[in-house]
Amino acid sequence: GWMASAQTTDSVIVLNGNRSFQLQKQIPGSFSYLNVDILGNIYLLQQNSRLVKYNSNGDSLAVFNEVRKFGTPTLIDVSNPLKTIVFYKSYGTVVVLDRFLSQRSSLDLRKQQVFMPACVANSYDNQLWIFDAQEFKLKKFSDDGTLLQESTDLRLMIDSMPAPTQLFDSENLVYCYDPANGFFIFDYYGGWKNQLPFKNWQQVFVSGKQIYGIVDNELQAYSIGSLQLRHYPLPESIRHATTVLGRQGRLYVLTEAGVDIYGLP
Repeated sequence: GWMASAQTTDSVIVLNGNRSFQLQKQIPGSFSYLNVDILGNIYLLQQNSRLVKYNSNGDSLAVFNEVRKFGTPTLIDVSNPLKTIVFYKSYGTVVVLDRFLSQRSSLDLRKQQVFMPACVANSYDNQLWIFDAQEFKLKKFSDDGTLLQESTDLRLMIDSMPAPTQLFDSENLVYCYDPANGFFIFDYYGGWKNQLPFKNWQQVFVSGKQIYGIVDNELQAYSIGSLQLRHYPLPESIRHATTVLGRQGRLYVLTEAGVDIYGLP
């Protein structure tokens, strides 16, 4: 594979083979969580207590101060720029924010008989996808908690016990990511489509028909259309970052000093 060279400057990280990551922007600060939506808005948890939304230029747009209401969020889904979902797994609670990060609603999944929600995501039609780890089903709820549809028990489709940690809704498909098994893919009706055996990926993300993940010190990008897997070895200087995200041709790197944004080679 590619080996990163030791030659790094402040603004360019060079890889052997003339592939370089160009530094485009920095947001200094102490953050514990990073996510980015399709418009390039950046979401950061400050001191574990405030969720701050920045635009792609690094200007602060909005703040949600009550992040710790139910403890530390398990995940924050920003796939819909107009609607942010904050999920607290141990409380079985979903908090829905608008684009200004004002709270719109809060949903206690235990009241909907979902006692082991594994992960949640925005759906294409402005509802909520939830993976129920007790029934092994992908379920869709409205914001007010109405069960709209559910898949068959995933154990009937595969040999192992699925344990997804992330959900993605992208271009007519729903992706459940399970580090031990890879991706389980459904259609919008909860119908089983197929499985992609990309295991042990970190920082998984789906954008359009592209799937990103980090494994063995490289960013891997898989195109569902072309079935092509591209490898971007990560330079030594960013391997120890807290979070590294591949998004729409950019690499977002969270370190102790803040966020660095690079262009992908």
